[in-house]
Amino acid sequence: MNFPPPGRFPPLILDDVRGAQKMLSGVSRVTPLEGSRHLSALVGAPVQFKCENLQRTGSFKLRGAYVRISGLSPVERAAGVVAASAGNHAQGVALASALLGVRSTVFMPVGAPLPKIAATREYGAQVRLHGHVVDETLAAAQEYAQETGAVFIHPFDHPDIIAGQGTVGLEILEQCPEVRTIVVGIGGGGLAAGIAVAVKAVRPDVRIVGVQAAGAACYPPSLAAGHPVSIGSLQTMADGIKVGRPGDVPFGLVQELVDEVRTVSEDELSSALLLCLERAKMVVEPAGASPVAALLSDPKSFRGPVVALLSGGNVDPLLMQRILTHGMSAAGRYLSLRLRLTDRPGALATMLGVLTVADANVLDVSHVRTDPRLGLTEAEVELHLETKGPEHCDEVAAALRGAGYLVMG
Repeated sequence: MNFPPPGRFPPLILDDVRGAQKMLSGVSRVTPLEGSRHLSALVGAPVQFKCENLQRTGSFKLRGAYVRISGLSPVERAAGVVAASAGNHAQGVALASALLGVRSTVFMPVGAPLPKIAATREYGAQVRLHGHVVDETLAAAQEYAQETGAVFIHPFDHPDIIAGQGTVGLEILEQCPEVRTIVVGIGGGGLAAGIAVAVKAVRPDVRIVGVQAAGAACYPPSLAAGHPVSIGSLQTMADGIKVGRPGDVPFGLVQELVDEVRTVSEDELSSALLLCLERAKMVVEPAGASPVAALLSDPKSFRGPVVALLSGGNVDPLLMQRILTHGMSAAGRYLSLRLRLTDRPGALATMLGVLTVADANVLDVSHVRTDPRLGLTEAEVELHLETKGPEHCDEVAAALRGAGYLVMG
């Protein structure tokens, strides 16, 4: 597809997405739909996951990158391409470039996870580490494009990118023709815009719900203002949708075609990621779990059948460890308590016996006997316990109080 320069793009239509689908045949995978019994019970209607976390490179980004680079002229291909990304777009551009025989350079933040840097290099890109936030990395990539003539491949703000991502929507309609609601995470808006173009042209009755992290939600104020608005502070673990300003091209499509944009908290993202791992056996990054977080936060507000898009699974193992711990706590699976007991031999063992009867697993015990706040015959114990959920947490605390201990929470 050959589009005019930015700012003068023709409207994106269904035929563009269908053309992208033909272009991607044999390149991207038709990822599966997997049902979720747990979410279906909560929603009261069938819920299925569209598993783009199982896509090549671990996310949907290959689709748009391949379509964009395929549309370059021979002269542009000879100059090479450049991109900026903390992970998923980097890998998508690297693999698409390798498949098309185009030289690629990818700028990544200095603190990008090592597995993502290694994967991008393995796909064939030259990786340059620059800046500590994506905005600095983006500026460096654009400067490189101006200096070398390489074509800058934007992660979401180009019709070719949006058309490529829209092929996910066509697959959903083919795999679940009875779908009534599609839930998709939104960062810059390319994925949601592409899906909306494809789906609304065929099934205008399908409701499309976008989801953003509450700490990086640029779309609600932008939609209220009627134009893209930049937000200053970006605080979320979901780096895949951590974008400070909507793209100009996708914004108009989201504004016109996406029915609603919701936000989810960090606790809800953690709980959603934990659910994907435990119940669906799916490794999903926080951005990819955002639709699940929206379903968990208000399940009865969605008409089924529902398709929730798991957009990516590229999560750093160290981050996953922290997120799972956070998710376990948010789900009531961890309990931290401080309590007072009499400082005498066997007192700690007696207290641990109460926990044994309550079926709480002790992860850590901190025993303080010398503190100005304590009486002469008192000791304070800080406990970290593994529990079975919020109700069990209440039962454990009640058992300790029933045994005569002062529980301070």
